[in-house]
Amino acid sequence: MRYTMLLDWLLPALVVTALALLVIGAIRRVLLWRAGQPEPVNIIAGLMAMPRRYLVDLHHVVERDKVMSNTHVATAGGFVLSMLLIIPVHVFGLESRWLSIPLLIATALMFTGAIFVYRRRRNPPARLSRGPWMRLPKSLLMFSASFFLLTLVTSGFLPENFGSWVLVAVLLVGVTLGLSEMLFGMGWGGPMKHAFAGALHLAFHRRPERFGGGRSTGLKPVNLDGKLGVADPKDFKWNQLLGFDACVQCGRCEAVCPAFAAGQPLNPKKLIQDMVVGMAGGTDANYAGSPYPGTDVGKAEGNPHQPIVDGLVSADTLWSCTTCRACVEECPMMIEHVDAIVDMRRHLTLERGETPNKGAEVLDNLIATDNPGGNEPGSRMNWAADLDLPLMADKHEAEVLFWVSDGCFDMRSQRILRAFVQILKAAKVDFAVLGNEERDSGDVARRLGDDATFQTLARHNIATLGKYRFQRIVTTDPHAFHVLKNEYGDFGGHYEVLHHSTFINELVEQGQLSLDRFKGGTVTYHDPCYLGRYNGEYESPRALLNALGIQVSEMDRSGYRSRCCGGGGGAPITDIPGEHRIADMRVDDARKVEAETIAVACQQCTAMLEGVVEPRPEIRDLAELVADGLIIEAADSTAPAAQPIAEEVH
Repeated sequence: MRYTMLLDWLLPALVVTALALLVIGAIRRVLLWRAGQPEPVNIIAGLMAMPRRYLVDLHHVVERDKVMSNTHVATAGGFVLSMLLIIPVHVFGLESRWLSIPLLIATALMFTGAIFVYRRRRNPPARLSRGPWMRLPKSLLMFSASFFLLTLVTSGFLPENFGSWVLVAVLLVGVTLGLSEMLFGMGWGGPMKHAFAGALHLAFHRRPERFGGGRSTGLKPVNLDGKLGVADPKDFKWNQLLGFDACVQCGRCEAVCPAFAAGQPLNPKKLIQDMVVGMAGGTDANYAGSPYPGTDVGKAEGNPHQPIVDGLVSADTLWSCTTCRACVEECPMMIEHVDAIVDMRRHLTLERGETPNKGAEVLDNLIATDNPGGNEPGSRMNWAADLDLPLMADKHEAEVLFWVSDGCFDMRSQRILRAFVQILKAAKVDFAVLGNEERDSGDVARRLGDDATFQTLARHNIATLGKYRFQRIVTTDPHAFHVLKNEYGDFGGHYEVLHHSTFINELVEQGQLSLDRFKGGTVTYHDPCYLGRYNGEYESPRALLNALGIQVSEMDRSGYRSRCCGGGGGAPITDIPGEHRIADMRVDDARKVEAETIAVACQQCTAMLEGVVEPRPEIRDLAELVADGLIIEAADSTAPAAQPIAEEVH
């Protein structure tokens, strides 16, 4: 009997068996996801959008690493095309050069990509997981090479008696091992699981606004009449559990996490894998990546109905997060780590009352005095006693509502506020402030997990803003900027909100301000997380510095990869210890470019970076740099009169 006759039934049997096991494993996995909480999705629209999200949106993230981007296109594209052609060629035995030749090309493409994967795995970066992932390149090579040679034989490109029984046996072993990894493992938890889960994750993503060039960064609102936060894995939304399974363990999140770099007990990659353990049940004994700093692997254990904290993770792991979204921005599978962390914090704060260190005090202050420092609410305007600022209560309408935020209670931040007021007056902007009617935006309460206090503050502020007419809100605080712009809308507060860097840059471009050239030394710019990654504003601050004649000396980590200052997410309040301070590492970044001045655009960043022990670069807010460079005479003589107020937009 010719061995090709053996291939006629054995090879189809292997493929069909692997496909059947894939389906069984996939159903099992879907049932695990569906154990989560309901979350409505448009199934048809999601599935139809999935190819574009995978090939375009996801690729935009992956291609930041050009080599791996091309490798992924070759291996993933070659595999998908190969499987689509293996079924008609090797399962149904269709003999057509129009099918066989594309299959040969697809497997050759996959083999080429697999070579690069194999070479990388021989000397992998520290952030990559090892263990089962180290066998994946070999499986890719076996799968592609075996099907390439078998296709040559079964399609008649090689003689039927080519080679020997030994060769065919070797090829069938290669096919078996390749199918085991690529199909069986895809449904049952091997490295290829990310391909199956990842495709569905993109189709049913919790933030579909992120696709097509969009942005979605506001936290999801909490129903205060239901269960508060996530206690057990089953408390996550079902498509969050699906998203955890999409993790490819590449470690990009780990490489950019400021808390991990500082030696605090957080690794976002390990956190996601622990959530997978909790969803499926078991331990982290097989985890082959970097652990949480200071914690050994093998201690995490959980199941869908077991509390997450102190079983899978420690509370300190959750409180170490600065909510900077560096992990989310870098993730090639677009997983939402920060959403998961805040969801678990909500349970700790609202259900268990376990906000660490000064967290409980800050939340009590917000409830009692409407500001985190516990300052007398009636003293909000003390910083501007000599500035004669117009109040909305007196004017009732203005072109710009200046949202002062809680920097009004901090002496260093007051200098930034005064500089911005100087700029507003120099440009003859029609503005007003809320004064003592303003309350904390609620940002810190929400990041600490206290959505109840956040909603109380938000509703109060929205009611206050509703009494007045204004065109835009402008603030020097990126955290308040983000909340007002992206999170108040869930409670009826829809406004046009600008950060002061964007607004000042508009004034300069419109000729309402004239600036002298900066006469200092080398300047670098630190991108605030809540201005950059959260809201995509990278250009206006740099354009403003350029208008001052400053050529920014960029730090190695800038723009969307900017290193966090350590001040977000309530991290300075919860104060989880590590081996280093995040702010110290950021100032070291500035020292490497020999900066004499670090330009910032956030009061929290200013406080964190100025907390670094001297000698260090001088820390100056953009408003201070612009105020120092104002040519008052020119501004007075050339600035046009303030425009009449536009139609009410809120």
